[in-house]
Amino acid sequence: MRFLKVFASATALAAAIATGSSAQEAQNDRFKEVLDRGVLRVGVQGAFKPWAFRSPDGKLQGIEVDLAKTVADRMGVELEPVVISSANRMEFLQQGKIDLLIGAMSDRPDRRKVVGIVEPSYWTSGPTLMAKEGVISSWDDIKGKPVCGKQGVFYNKIAEVEFGARVIAFGGNTEAKEALRSGKCVAWVYDDTSISADLASGEWDGFEMPVDTVFSNPWGAAVPLEEQDGIWGTFMSGMAYNWHKEGTLIELEKKWGVKPSPWIAQMHEKLQYDNAYLEN
Repeated sequence: MRFLKVFASATALAAAIATGSSAQEAQNDRFKEVLDRGVLRVGVQGAFKPWAFRSPDGKLQGIEVDLAKTVADRMGVELEPVVISSANRMEFLQQGKIDLLIGAMSDRPDRRKVVGIVEPSYWTSGPTLMAKEGVISSWDDIKGKPVCGKQGVFYNKIAEVEFGARVIAFGGNTEAKEALRSGKCVAWVYDDTSISADLASGEWDGFEMPVDTVFSNPWGAAVPLEEQDGIWGTFMSGMAYNWHKEGTLIELEKKWGVKPSPWIAQMHEKLQYDNAYLEN
């Protein structure tokens, strides 16, 4: 896999940053730009609890904000979280409004033509439904019925094409879920990880996740496409590798009350390599 090939150089680069010697050596424009600027701009969702959302004082917080902070800390720069949406996140990266995207984006072939998706993936999820208890028992139950969705999310098409639902897409998660609560839709189609967090929050008594995911899809951080094979992409592959190897993602599951993911546990175990291979 690509991240194994690049990890050695990414580790060396991270070590150089830690000693303050890489600022002069880094030739990659985006990497050097961030170091010179002293600020890392990371695109994150703004209302996607517990991944990235506002605290009562208005600051962004959550799993992906914490991951972004590990990158900024490793580089020795300040973190500037930038709120993106599912519809504009790749555009923000292309336009240079952000340096890095950690925005709950699933890894798909069409997206790899637009942005540089980092390996390894840092999370995985799949489309499922949240509905009032007893209303839905199978995916077939949404045929011909209104289902709430979020604009720009490809799960909407799955609900429409594969299961015949009439998706009503809203600009944000909050609006879509409130429409579900008020009875405008029979279900809300979204990631199982997000729905699990909602159900565990205590704010959705009387609701359930009644069906299994259609499939499981990995989430990837992303850099500009032209940076993927350069220093910036290589460095981020090393960061993602260490999120798994060092147990960072497992700790964030605990911190934010997310149901433990078997996939994350398996990745953590899988990447417990002896560093001796780096010498070969």
